[in-house]
Parts: sequence; C-alpha cells; structure tokens
Amino acid sequence: MAGSSRPTEFSVIDELSGKLKSDPEEKRLMKTILEDDKEAIDDAHLILEAINQGLGALTPDILFEQLVKNFKMTKQIVGETIIRALTGYEPEQVERNLNIPEFRQEIKEKIRQKLQQLRKEKLVDAEHQLTEKAMKLAALMLYTEELDSLKAKGYGEKDRKRAASYGEAEATRPYSRERYRDIALRRTIKRAMKRQHKTVEKRDLESFERESKGKNTIIYALDASGSMKGKKLEQCKKAGIALAYKAIDGGDSVGIVVFGKQVRQEVKPTRDFHLLMQEIARIRALEQTDIASTIRKAEELFAGAGQDSKKHLILITDILPTAGNEPEKSTLEAASDIAAEGVTVSVIGISPEEEGQKLAEKIVEIGKGRFLVARNIEDVDMLVLEDYYATIA
Repeated sequence: MAGSSRPTEFSVIDELSGKLKSDPEEKRLMKTILEDDKEAIDDAHLILEAINQGLGALTPDILFEQLVKNFKMTKQIVGETIIRALTGYEPEQVERNLNIPEFRQEIKEKIRQKLQQLRKEKLVDAEHQLTEKAMKLAALMLYTEELDSLKAKGYGEKDRKRAASYGEAEATRPYSRERYRDIALRRTIKRAMKRQHKTVEKRDLESFERESKGKNTIIYALDASGSMKGKKLEQCKKAGIALAYKAIDGGDSVGIVVFGKQVRQEVKPTRDFHLLMQEIARIRALEQTDIASTIRKAEELFAGAGQDSKKHLILITDILPTAGNEPEKSTLEAASDIAAEGVTVSVIGISPEEEGQKLAEKIVEIGKGRFLVARNIEDVDMLVLEDYYATIA
C-alpha cells in the first residue's frame, strides 16, 4: 500500500458489496484501484477515454497510421489521454518529433506493446475491442472517482438526511435484512450487555423501523451526441452515478435514457445500482441530438411507476436538438405530453448557447421543473444532485 492515497478505504469494498453483485473479478478490480495500482488506473483511464470518444476498437496499426498521417485530426478524434497512454509521451512531444524516423519507430513499438499488454490483461480481445472486463474496470473507476469527488465537495451523511426518503427513526425491531446503517447501535449494545454477551451476536441486533415518506422515480436522460464526447460525457456519466448512488440510497428508483440521433440505450427505473453503473460506464458519444424522442421514451419508461410515485425527468444536454424537420417544435410537444402524465422535467444545460437556453426555459416551464446551467463541467454532478433533492423535498 506504499504511496496509496486511500490507505483506510477498504471499507469502500464492504460498502460496494451491498451495491454490487457478488463478482470476484469486480472485487479484484476494485482492490487494484483502491491500492492505487498505477497500471490498472492508467488502463482504466485509457478505457474510459476510448468509450467517451466513441472509439469502436484500439487497433495499433490503424492508430499509428492516423497519428502519422494527420496528427491534429487524430488528437481531436481520440483525445490527448489516449495518445499519452499509448505512446508514453505528451501529445506535444509526439507532434514535434513525428518527422524523425527513429521516433516514429519507437512510437509504433510502444503502441503495439501497450495493446499487447491490454490483450494479456483481457481488457481487449483479439480484434482489439474492449471486453466486459474492461467495462467493469471503467465502471469501478468512474464510481470511485465520483465518490471521492462527492466527499471532497461535502456530500456525505448530512445530504443523505436531507432527502429523508426513509423517514424518521422510531421504534426498533429484531434485525432481519435491513440496511446496516439502520441498525440501532445503542439498543443493540444494551441488549447484548443485558444478556452478558462478551461480543455482539446476530440475535442481539436491533434495527429501526422507519415510516416511509413515499418513493420517487427519476429518469436520467443523457445526451450522448457527438458534441458531448470526451470530458463532457465523462463528467455527465459521473453525475449519473452520483444520482443513482444517492437516489437508491434514499429508496428511490432510477432509470436511464441515452440519446443522440435516436434513443440508443435505456434502462427501466430500478434500484439495481450495479446495473445502472455498468450501463452508464458503456455510454459512447455518437451522432446528432433528438430530445423529442428522448422525452417520449422517458414517458414510456415512467408508465411502470406506481400512481403514488413522484416522477421526474432530468435532461442533461447542450440543448441543441438537430434531428427531425422541426426539432424545437417536436421537443416542446413531447414536453407537453409527458407533463400531462404528471411528470416534472428539469434541464441541466452544458454550456448552452442563447438559443439553447431559450428552448430549455420553455421545456422547464411546461414541465414545472428547473433549468440549471453547468458553466463548469466539473459542477454537473452537484447540479444534478441539487435538482434531485429539490424535487423530492
């Protein structure tokens, strides 16, 4: 653990065991991340960037040829993280020395060796496509980085209490299968002492009975069009993980709609954090933006929520609908339809232009939601959680 910045955070593995399925491979991958295994973390960042940039495969010969043929275009397509990870050099160094034959040969060999290592680790297959193991590593990296970010920004126990979806602690009962944090510690210890037990036994455990204050169904709709690729997409993924983590922790259900030119990915509202985390991690940026179809798909997914459930849609987008003949008109019609079904709609705008802001304001006016602007992409998770807590208050 030398050099680790998280020497006491193996408790995170215990916490995840309640949120993730029993998967020995995932536990091993999480352990490498928490131990600050540099190679595993570098691989995770490389995989994340490949997904976020919408790359289908990491083929060494093709990547090398693209770098040599048109470096500036290749950097724009694959991103600086991938160039740095594959070559071992800063992008500026690569560009400056590409005309030197010996340097070219070195770069070609380094790319080949890196892809060979990824294949040995079973992170890419024979066709250099990312494997399921790679997706798991990427998901766990997103999770741990976002958890660290939330802690740094002050989102801890106080914020869980703000939501109060589990209600107030009142009477207690013998522990069955409730959440560990619902164990009534003082009453449990008192019971163990009365029974003269030297250690707390399972039969001593008492848990709080909580009066539910109702459940909420949230759908996180993420714009994964070409304009959102790279850092924008990664931060929005982390915001989705933050929302899933906090909402499920509060007893609510979360669904996902991923859209570009059309709806490309969907997850029905669920409390399966593991499923949501995996699906969020594999989102790629492609194509145009169709907000109208996204709202209509969300309307379908909300149909399964109970009548007494508060339903809320969060749209994350740079608010530039480009698909269809009249994209703005169709978007507002869809917003009207879903609002008529009792669904509130909020929009988190990623550095929107004036025209996009006007459209967002119309959407939230119809949907009785909130319009929040992420001028700094690093703040998008805070805005998503701010909207979530305001919605369930």
